Amino acid sequence: MAKFCPLFSGSTGNSTYIGSGSDGILIDAGVSARALEQSLWRIGVNTENIKNIFITHEHSDHIKGLRVFTKKFPCRVFMTEGTYAALSETDALQNAKECIIMPESGIEIGNMCIKCFHTSHDTKEPCGYTIELANGRKMAVVTDLGVVTTEVLAAVLGSDLVLIESNHDVNMLQCGNYPYMLQRRILGAKGHLSNDACAEMCIKLVRNGATRLILGHLSRDNNIPALAYQTTESALSGIDAKEGTDYLIRVAKPEWDERAMIL
Repeated sequence: MAKFCPLFSGSTGNSTYIGSGSDGILIDAGVSARALEQSLWRIGVNTENIKNIFITHEHSDHIKGLRVFTKKFPCRVFMTEGTYAALSETDALQNAKECIIMPESGIEIGNMCIKCFHTSHDTKEPCGYTIELANGRKMAVVTDLGVVTTEVLAAVLGSDLVLIESNHDVNMLQCGNYPYMLQRRILGAKGHLSNDACAEMCIKLVRNGATRLILGHLSRDNNIPALAYQTTESALSGIDAKEGTDYLIRVAKPEWDERAMIL
């Protein structure tokens, strides 16, 4: 079994813990090292057991605490070649025990096999991750993408649990105070996934066996948790899928989310 806990999820910072015992990993370290340490302690995880961090891309809300955390707790850091190139121009990796480019075959850590897949975002080589357990169960983290590509679909379909981006409500974004160019970026193919696009993806996920959905990376200005939830729940009701029977759905909190799902 493994614990899946989105510790932080949103525009102010992102980090997800996955694992059990000494085999725990982090996907992203987008908040301060102190906040990461405290949040891990709150879910009963010894921070010194975190020896591997997987980075999705180089934006600050995904790597902000990386340099200090890896100084205090020696970790290997995994990422795509493009993300490595981007981070090499900063001091984010200077304390990493080892920097490793994700191999196509994935990485085995304890009872987990972690693989990456490319996503569509405005960074050098962004990615998401799947985590396959020895018991045959599968999890996925897929945020920061403007569109769901064929590669994304191929990677995540068949997952039992998925943390998926439900970033914004299109009407809220277009009627809000964001400048036009920023709106275009968010709505573009290399921006962020809307509530409606997330709901469409969740239909495919549930039809292919997903039973646990976590809606994440919500915009603090252009979304409301209840609206993100309602959009996906309504879409799933449209295919006669019932929450509590066919699937469980949760909206990740932007910070200090200590609620875990177990596979």
